[in-house]
Amino acid sequence: MKSRAGLLWVAGLFLILAARETKGDSTWVYAVQITASLETSPPSITLNWIQDMYGADSYTIYRKSKEATNWGPATLTLDGSVTNYTDTNVQIGTTYEYQIVKKATLGYTGYGYIYSGIEAPLTEERGTLILVVATNSTIGLSNELSQLQSDLTGDGWSVICEDVSSNDTPQYVRSLIMSDYGADPLDVTAVFLFGHVPILESGYLNYDGHYWRAMPADTYYGEMNDDWTVPENPTNGPSYIPSDVALEVGRVDMFDMIGVGSVEGPWPDEQELLRNYLNKDHDWRTHQIQVQRQALMGDRRGDVDGTLGMAASGYRNFTPFFGASNPLYGTNDIIEANIEDDAPISQRWISMLKETNYLWAFGDGGGELNGCTYLGTNGEYNEVLSTDIVGTDARAVFVMLFGSYMGNWDGQDDLLRSVLATPTMGLACMMVGEPHWFVHHMGLGETIGYGARLTVNNNTLYQSASNAFMRAVYINLMGDPTLRQDPIWPPSGLSASAGSNGVALNWTPGFDPVLGYNVYISTSPGGPFTRLNESLIGAANYTDVESPGTYYYMVRGVRLETNPSGSYYNASEGVFANVTVSPASISVAINVQPAGLTLSWNSVPGLTYQILASASLSAPSWANVSDTIVATDFTTMWTDSDGMSNFQCFYEVVSP
Repeated sequence: MKSRAGLLWVAGLFLILAARETKGDSTWVYAVQITASLETSPPSITLNWIQDMYGADSYTIYRKSKEATNWGPATLTLDGSVTNYTDTNVQIGTTYEYQIVKKATLGYTGYGYIYSGIEAPLTEERGTLILVVATNSTIGLSNELSQLQSDLTGDGWSVICEDVSSNDTPQYVRSLIMSDYGADPLDVTAVFLFGHVPILESGYLNYDGHYWRAMPADTYYGEMNDDWTVPENPTNGPSYIPSDVALEVGRVDMFDMIGVGSVEGPWPDEQELLRNYLNKDHDWRTHQIQVQRQALMGDRRGDVDGTLGMAASGYRNFTPFFGASNPLYGTNDIIEANIEDDAPISQRWISMLKETNYLWAFGDGGGELNGCTYLGTNGEYNEVLSTDIVGTDARAVFVMLFGSYMGNWDGQDDLLRSVLATPTMGLACMMVGEPHWFVHHMGLGETIGYGARLTVNNNTLYQSASNAFMRAVYINLMGDPTLRQDPIWPPSGLSASAGSNGVALNWTPGFDPVLGYNVYISTSPGGPFTRLNESLIGAANYTDVESPGTYYYMVRGVRLETNPSGSYYNASEGVFANVTVSPASISVAINVQPAGLTLSWNSVPGLTYQILASASLSAPSWANVSDTIVATDFTTMWTDSDGMSNFQCFYEVVSP
């Protein structure tokens, strides 16, 4: 079978083919699989984890804020027989990140991470994303790209668009990104490479033991310190990022994805694959893709070289999403594919992805550019090929893979990118294990791009039993970096109509239950949007009062998500409407009162008015006889105490 060390690996065959109950394949032991249970009165977070099947000497707990760059002193160390810890020093509405370090009886170390909180606050503004579009790859996709920009705006992003050509240099593309970033470095946080955006290859790396080579490095587009030199020979370029990347980076690129040898026939062309991805992206965001909250594990490599345990990335990240799993004692929502030589076809990883759907999937084995051993049904080594991924419509939204050659994702019919080419569900894929990835923040609503950037920049803050090639330039995300894993069906049919009492907004609730709605306003269709309501709106309508002008409204549903990570307030995509408020004609009535002449007129709350007066209609100028009047209702009154002393007087009500 294929391995890190060569095309065929005979000497190490037993390690890979060993039964699941041997330590060699118990890769979950290199993770501490953490879930959280919550109490609100008094507030507490209880961390729970599975006991190590081979015994543990101790578990050490650390806690930090999300933004902290070190763990600080340990909170406490527990005996190895303990499997829970309750943190009472917590507040509702605050988030906490925990690390648990296990010292195992057999000498290895396991690490677990969870991002938790009780009713973590709603994230309404996510920053600015730079959407880099290779125009020669996206001919005819203007409608779909407009929908993407609207969806990004509806999830709290501001969007800057940069059009490039596949024939441009990576240096030119990066100069555009750096210019946008330099103009607003505090707010620009992500870049989405869509289409065949130029690919930089850099470094001299041999992560899989086959050969030394430069590797595709989208990390180049996220490094904003300008520390990255690009020599003529790419193998002389950096193998590891020269400084932290500032931006979350993701790529969707269907170049040279043609489906050679596909039994279903050639794949759709590049533009149609990109169009389909954008449609899937929209359907996911609006909860039109329904998926079971479960993960599929296909761990053929097992415990390679003693502690590598690539699959620990799956067990460690998936547990805070779905619940703890131990394949020996039965699983909750982390399901094991059969990776044995003689596994029935129906139990193979690819077969299970065909028959049902999964929010996440992990698979590893002996790799090649477009395949992986013992995850499929092809040939002597039961390979899964990219043509199988697309042809069977493998149904997983987010996918982790590891194998030889997979880091070279820019080849024809590449396995990682084939996940994005699936017809109905695949949206993101990454090569994990060397190094391990950390995406646990998605449990409380973070983007997958946040986890990608955290992984790229990680040195020792997040650990695994073995974590080779940290900060390597090839740590790349295939997929939209802004994706989150808990979509809500948004409201629809938003209408906005201007009337005498203000702008009346009405909408139709989405199919998912929500606590209420937030209403936002902007003077530009792309935002930024400002929330109008102080508390959630329970009804599907709202009235806003604005001065004359054109306005853009957005409505988002909000609900409280609760999962094994904790609970957080989550918002749906926004639905939009615009309206033009015209200046209202002012009708004035005068009543004689003992105190003088009282003028009353229709008004707009919040607008200012002045009263002009003259003894003659033909006078060239009229006197301002009132102070500035701020309307507080839809009818405003003002009394001229001297009005009765005039032989005649003409009044005009104006709104400056």
